[in-house]
Amino acid sequence: MTFDVHQIREDFPILADLMHGTQPLIYLDSAATSQKPMSVLNAERDFYLHHNGSAHRGAHALAEAATLAYENSRREIAQFIGAREDQIVFTKNATEGLNLVAYAFANATAKARNGVDAPHEYVLDIGDEILVSEMEHHANLIPWQELSQKTGAILRFIPITDDGRLDFVDGLINEKTRVVAVTQQSNILGTVNDLAPIVKAARKFAAKVVVDACQSVPHMSIDVQVIGADFIAFSGHKMLGPLGIGVLWGKNLDGVPVFITGGSMIESVYLDHSTYAKGPQRFEAGTMMVAQAVGLAAAIQYLNGIGMEAIAEHEHKLTGLALSALHEIPGVTIVGPQDNLSRGSAVSFTVDGIHPHDVGQILDADGIAVRVGHHCAWPTCRRLGVPATTRASFYLYNTEHEISALATGIRKAQKFFGV
Repeated sequence: MTFDVHQIREDFPILADLMHGTQPLIYLDSAATSQKPMSVLNAERDFYLHHNGSAHRGAHALAEAATLAYENSRREIAQFIGAREDQIVFTKNATEGLNLVAYAFANATAKARNGVDAPHEYVLDIGDEILVSEMEHHANLIPWQELSQKTGAILRFIPITDDGRLDFVDGLINEKTRVVAVTQQSNILGTVNDLAPIVKAARKFAAKVVVDACQSVPHMSIDVQVIGADFIAFSGHKMLGPLGIGVLWGKNLDGVPVFITGGSMIESVYLDHSTYAKGPQRFEAGTMMVAQAVGLAAAIQYLNGIGMEAIAEHEHKLTGLALSALHEIPGVTIVGPQDNLSRGSAVSFTVDGIHPHDVGQILDADGIAVRVGHHCAWPTCRRLGVPATTRASFYLYNTEHEISALATGIRKAQKFFGV
């Protein structure tokens, strides 16, 4: 299929909207949440119109139809990332998936210290180490802070360089390391991390590797078998799918302690104890988000129809144009990698003399939607010496004209504030 961005844009009705009544929408905030094509909206609507029921409950026709739709969606998503169906857990977002893994360690450790049998590979001793990178989103940092405080494990960090690259060296992972949590692509810097040496070092010491793939799965071809991690989490809403659904991939879910408990995740229940289901079902307590799963499967079908390599190539071109355009504006500083090597389509920057929130407001007045602030990566901002940035992020529906409009909008902000 030939990549035609103008044809693609026709599938996204919101992109034809006018902001503030007169300004065409230029949406440059897909790293926060992507827009949705009609096929995704129609898939959710069709589920509610014709198949609405509670999955894995009931023996009537609608319940069976809902269960089939739910499990077919799981199969679609598994194939998209090179996984097995029994390795896919549906969560409400990636944050919940990452917390699931952290709580697995916390719950196993608490049980073991109380004399209750728990899987040893998830039991932490005081002085064990958890290694996290300095470029993590809060969702892949705070759960590990909490785990450290609950268990007595020590939190350590992979530093980053001044240009926003991981500074991973031998020795950071050692015999005390039990968990390594790292993003595959930074949401603020755009940096695409080479996970291979990290996974290799972790394997040497049997440490669990947890990957935040929220910014990578929507934009590039991913094969979980090649990555080699133990857990990978991502969100549906950043990849053309609905809000309210995420995915956690786990290499061996049967050995993972449970997180949220209740109905549907059990095997047998007695007054004084319970046993739990196998595979993903043990982590899907309560009534699950079937319509959102159906919508996410439709989003994956849409992405596959275009081709992930073509999407990545288009974004790479736009990112290169954006980097060049920003470099040409005096007073603009790109925060993160300065070139387009091993880099995704999130570009953060500062403008001398103008607070990022003010830059965002000027751009918004012209219909240009960007993200401003610390982007849920406060420690990264502190490390690089910036209180906040303006971030533009691109996806398959963005155009070269929109890059030019961004640059024009920044110059307009400079003129408005007299800098």
